[in-house]
Amino acid sequence: MARRPVLLVGTTKGAFVLERRDEDVGWAVRGPFCDGWPINHVVGDPVTGTIWAGGGGEWSGAGVWRSTDGGGTWELSRLTTGAMDAWAAADPEFAAAVGWSPQDVPFGEEFSQVWSLGLAGDRLYAGTKPAALLASDDGGVTWAEVESLRRHPSAEEWNPGAAGLVLHTILADPGDPSRVWLGISAAGVFASKDAGVQWERRNALALPDEPDAAAAVDHPGGPGGGEVGLCVHHIVRAPGPGDVLYQRNHVGVWRSGDGGLTWSDITAGLPSTFGFPMRVHPRDPDTIWTIPLNGDMEGRYPPDAAAAVWRSTDGGSTWEAQRAGLPQESCFFTVLRQAMAGDAGDPAGLYFGTNTGSVFASLDEGESWAEVARHLPTVLSVEVLERT
Repeated sequence: MARRPVLLVGTTKGAFVLERRDEDVGWAVRGPFCDGWPINHVVGDPVTGTIWAGGGGEWSGAGVWRSTDGGGTWELSRLTTGAMDAWAAADPEFAAAVGWSPQDVPFGEEFSQVWSLGLAGDRLYAGTKPAALLASDDGGVTWAEVESLRRHPSAEEWNPGAAGLVLHTILADPGDPSRVWLGISAAGVFASKDAGVQWERRNALALPDEPDAAAAVDHPGGPGGGEVGLCVHHIVRAPGPGDVLYQRNHVGVWRSGDGGLTWSDITAGLPSTFGFPMRVHPRDPDTIWTIPLNGDMEGRYPPDAAAAVWRSTDGGSTWEAQRAGLPQESCFFTVLRQAMAGDAGDPAGLYFGTNTGSVFASLDEGESWAEVARHLPTVLSVEVLERT
């Protein structure tokens, strides 16, 4: 039976759903959804099939869209106001033209975007810009802030990365949804053992005095003072009973075998120390993928303008480039932090989207790639919806 992955794609002009029909017909693209809002992240519930899309911006304010029919129809839970509200409130003709009416929102003007979404059991989390954590226990209809995070003693020290102070990664332990990890750029990794009642900051280096590939880079965002650089770009959690995490940092790639308490540099063997996304194999905790870029000040495109997904099968001790089917000349795209995903097939499928509007897919663990969509808006995120 042919595999039919469903990809949930967030872009600067709405959410899209990509579905693989079969080898002859290829992939179908549906969208854009969510009224063309900038959508930073789209996730799905494998049990119910519900899809959530988080985004917004200065004009619209922030919100989370929800679809219970595979993207056919959508409902919006608005969370903050935007410039459109001020315009419409002052101009009845404009308000009538855009169908605006006054609406109470729970968070006023506190943040401009929902940046990330994550499921932890029956609870849905959302990360915002500026960084705050929200939680919903009714499927995304209503939301409340997890105030303990912003009360963390380190909060006054948090600094924005180039994209702002964003909470971009939310991970939960599938076996114990009270255990949650967060990634904030540029504040580092945080973990909770009690569903967000308390938070630990987890950025310590395993061997703070040992020279390594990332530490050799002279960069203010690099490791120092006994800590990995606080500009974490992405985190993934490996399968299995252990607490193995991998981190794509502004400087380097890192591994933790203790749930983020300590981190070891595994950058050696990659063509650069800079990049955004990561993916871990659904069954093998030692197999990981990442997409290096040439540097934060060098253009943020693949080294030598030749695209490659780099794979390690030994937990980052060694790396190999996977290039078959990817552009090898004049390739200047960027793959952003949430724009790489995978499925649980055997072999595992991998997918990534680019800021030039392409989506690439591999159904053989990265051995070969095909462009399955092009000319989309800038791709901000890619996730896979697999029904159970």
